[in-house]
Amino acid sequence: MILNGGCFCGAIRYQASGEIFHKTICHCGDCRRTSGAPNVGWFSLRLSGYRLLKGAPLRFHSSRHVTRTFCGNCGTQLSYEHEDMPGDIDITICSLDAPADVAPDDHTFTSYRLAWDKSADGLPEYLRTRAEG
Repeated sequence: MILNGGCFCGAIRYQASGEIFHKTICHCGDCRRTSGAPNVGWFSLRLSGYRLLKGAPLRFHSSRHVTRTFCGNCGTQLSYEHEDMPGDIDITICSLDAPADVAPDDHTFTSYRLAWDKSADGLPEYLRTRAEG
């Protein structure tokens, strides 16, 4: 599967290919603050399957082991990389040209969910990560 995406203003374009995994809606405080939204949809793939086609996103170290990228022009958050998962990259689902093509499989970090952010989608929910249950 080949997916194309980019930022709101079009300054950055990317292509994602290969196996997609860890499709989730994250409710953690860092995702909320960096996106300005109550939650963020992400999908993961091997870094080797991610290719910038146009532009160069800015990099931001949002915590000790995490680097996020975003467009310096319009602010669209694009990716997340964690040092504990070398070789993987998480991409924001809604930065895809066709976000409906990548439906989330679960909700993570629901212990941080805002009380008014209700979900009735029936997807599995994890208080923190999938591994922690």
